[in-house]
Amino acid sequence: MSLTEERTAVAPKRTAARRAVGVVLPLLLLGVWQLLAGSGIYSPAQLPPPGEVASAFGELAGRGELWHHIAISTQRVLIGFALGAVLGLALGGLVGLSRTANAALSPTVQAIRAVPSLAWVPLLLLWLGVGETPKIVLVAIGAFFPVYATVSAALTHVDSHLTEVGRAYGRSGLRLVATVLFPAATPAILSGLRLGLAQGWLFLVAAELIASSMGLGFLLIDSQNTGRTDVMLLAIVLLAALGKLTDTLLGFAETRLLTARR
Repeated sequence: MSLTEERTAVAPKRTAARRAVGVVLPLLLLGVWQLLAGSGIYSPAQLPPPGEVASAFGELAGRGELWHHIAISTQRVLIGFALGAVLGLALGGLVGLSRTANAALSPTVQAIRAVPSLAWVPLLLLWLGVGETPKIVLVAIGAFFPVYATVSAALTHVDSHLTEVGRAYGRSGLRLVATVLFPAATPAILSGLRLGLAQGWLFLVAAELIASSMGLGFLLIDSQNTGRTDVMLLAIVLLAALGKLTDTLLGFAETRLLTARR
């Protein structure tokens, strides 16, 4: 067997081993959770055991209510992420490619980036009302900044030799951007998209404070008001699981795209 064949055979085993290692920490956290819940340090109202959270999952899923919460939250994140990512790619590209745009826009955008998510809630309520629009806009705001920052930084730091080679082959303007600069920055841009998606999930809970009656953020706040700690923990676990699932799917697409470019 050649060295290449050996590496090909070993690679799937290493991938499986890494995935198995990734399961260890969640299992440890689950065990610690069970130990703390049964230790008497916390009352069941403060920290219900994992079994009660699983029962809350069965209760809400059996009524069909849970799937509506999951669907509406996922929809809000995906639409908001798409809008924020497109704007982040456009503005980040402009700032990364133009020194004038960088000088004019970057200080203001960086200042706005420091505004906490909850600070946008009253303004969006005032400007956009209480429908779906302000919720999606808030998620889009959250997704925009990581994409913008990553794209602008990646394009600013593209190797100047690549630009010179592209120009030597007669490429300039949009053609140079499309065929040289953006492809060179693709790994960083894809990482920015993953960060933007994660930030979208973070902004979701704040978004669902805006007069919501559905969604995991609403479920989280409603369970606090009704004293259902088991439902509160269930909402947190579901937010983490959905965030990881969407990141994994985007990461898979990233891997396929980068592999196809080689």
